[in-house]
Amino acid sequence: MPRYRYGDHPSQYAELSLPAGSGPVPVVVVVHGGFWRDAYDADLARPLAADLVPRGWAALVVEYRRVGRSRTDGGGGWPGTALDVAAAVDGLAGPGQELAGGRLDLDHVVALGHSAGGHLAGWLAARPGLPAGAPGAGPAVRLSGFVSQAGVLDLVSAAREQVGGDAVPDLMGGGPDEQPEAYALASPTARLPLGVASVCVHGAADTNVPFRQSEAFVAASRAAGDRSELRRFDGDHFAPITVGTPAWALCVEALDALRAG
Repeated sequence: MPRYRYGDHPSQYAELSLPAGSGPVPVVVVVHGGFWRDAYDADLARPLAADLVPRGWAALVVEYRRVGRSRTDGGGGWPGTALDVAAAVDGLAGPGQELAGGRLDLDHVVALGHSAGGHLAGWLAARPGLPAGAPGAGPAVRLSGFVSQAGVLDLVSAAREQVGGDAVPDLMGGGPDEQPEAYALASPTARLPLGVASVCVHGAADTNVPFRQSEAFVAASRAAGDRSELRRFDGDHFAPITVGTPAWALCVEALDALRAG
């Protein structure tokens, strides 16, 4: 599968798949989850990309540096993990467009992220509003929307409620009281309004990431003036990344709605 590298670490790469044809195509950036841990990788995202490409999307599967049990995996954690996904998306304007023969419609780039990937998808959408000099500020490629699949969208509440155990403090290098400035830059909820549309797909029976993460984000997004939708289903944490399930169908419908504007 065609890929480009955006750094020297083995995890700093992105895989690009294109639909048949010769015309311009919108792009979906697929960001896998796994609580930002190095035990989980891009294998989680590849089946989703394979299903989306025949639907008319160029699909970019992003791999990124993640966090080991002692944050010794070579740069994962804040801000390295976020900078990786930012570099991968910005690469669409250079090596990605070269691989695609100029076919990528960079005015229509959306992100699809599951769990921790939902956090990263929301953060990618927030990049244009980051203060100058902040990690990820000044994006070369801006998202036009994102779909969160049971995403961790409020890092502060997730840390305090121990969503994923110590996953959030491990990512951030401490809790929200120890690293308040970092949380204010990294958490999608803290960056509202984002200025782009979002859809949160979340299962009522999710025991990994509480449903209230999506429910609260959508309410806060709307209050801030963003267009945001909540799509609830009766299922667990992994249904949205299982192709063929009703939950995956909701994700596809959400992407199509973002594509249509």
